[in-house]
Amino acid sequence: MTLTAAAVFVPLTVACGIGKADSGPVGVQQSRVTGIDWRVDSLTAGGTARHAPAVARLRIDEDGKAAGNLGCNQFSARATVHGDRITFGDLRMTRMACAPDRMDFERALARALTTGTLVAKTDDGKLTLTDGDGDRIHLSRSAPE
Repeated sequence: MTLTAAAVFVPLTVACGIGKADSGPVGVQQSRVTGIDWRVDSLTAGGTARHAPAVARLRIDEDGKAAGNLGCNQFSARATVHGDRITFGDLRMTRMACAPDRMDFERALARALTTGTLVAKTDDGKLTLTDGDGDRIHLSRSAPE
């Protein structure tokens, strides 16, 4: 490689590397999803929209730990965030019983979180997670307590 070619190649390599490290695919950066307490507003699955119980929450920490409430029971899981893609591992949950409608919502939310990779989109304090079937989890940034 000539000195001129090296002078062109090195800055190009550095510039390309910076772009890849700072942002993932079009959509969401990890820092815009992680470290935030999200309130689950609703779930749209199979074309049916369901409002979430007031206790439904989600938080993904930068170290890959996720936790929250599915509508009745607390949960925790591993989460992998790569650009605008989020994948949750198996959910570990408490085993409380609640009203049937809350339990139905909880099962649907657990299924939506764990069916595969979700695509995240943020907009003005809102987060939408969409699975491969088009089912969507709608969340809002929780107010600080």
